[in-house]
Amino acid sequence: MARILVVEDEIKIARFLQLELIHEGYEVVVAYNGHEGFKKGSEESFDLILLDLMLPGLSGIEVCRRIRSSSSVPIIMLTAKDDISDKVTGLDMGADDYITKPFAIEEVFARIRVALKRAKKKTDESNLYQYKGLTVNADNYEVSYDDEKIVLTKKEFSLLVYLLDNINVVVPRETILSKVWGYEYIGETNIVDVYVSYIRTKIDQKYNVEIIKTIRGVGYIIREDDND
Repeated sequence: MARILVVEDEIKIARFLQLELIHEGYEVVVAYNGHEGFKKGSEESFDLILLDLMLPGLSGIEVCRRIRSSSSVPIIMLTAKDDISDKVTGLDMGADDYITKPFAIEEVFARIRVALKRAKKKTDESNLYQYKGLTVNADNYEVSYDDEKIVLTKKEFSLLVYLLDNINVVVPRETILSKVWGYEYIGETNIVDVYVSYIRTKIDQKYNVEIIKTIRGVGYIIREDDND
């Protein structure tokens, strides 16, 4: 059973998350301000932290920074802000992901599953991804399909690995930019579309498969249970 710390000052939201997560089988601890959240997060053992950005006493970004200095526990930030700079700052401070309020609880569950799966993968020191006939080795940057080597650029490789890390989750273009490009690219999010098309040219078209699916108006997904 995974143990989750919820740091959220809005009591109704905190209680809602607590009850829903318990119903899903998680053990849940709640903190209602930044200082309490940091104390619990640094002194107790958790498998994941849901951390609100706007907190009294100590901001969520500062809590994230302090916890990250000594722990690699997955941190998902909850934010009601639309200002992209706040989200980027959270990611720069070590957050693994963010969810904008209002959110659907199903999205929270999905993001948690992905974060826990990724953390377990890191713990197991496994950097080998296999999907259909595709094999990706993140340790030596090797990609192959049915044992035939595929050459990807560094950015194409990072994009493919990020989508495989988030398998079964629809990832918005903006999130891909923040995680894969780190916002070093200043421009339209269609740069993501361009790189997806590069990958499709090298894999999908060549081997007559569909690895990355487009979710119109949102982003991209690789589905684990998808069949040709």
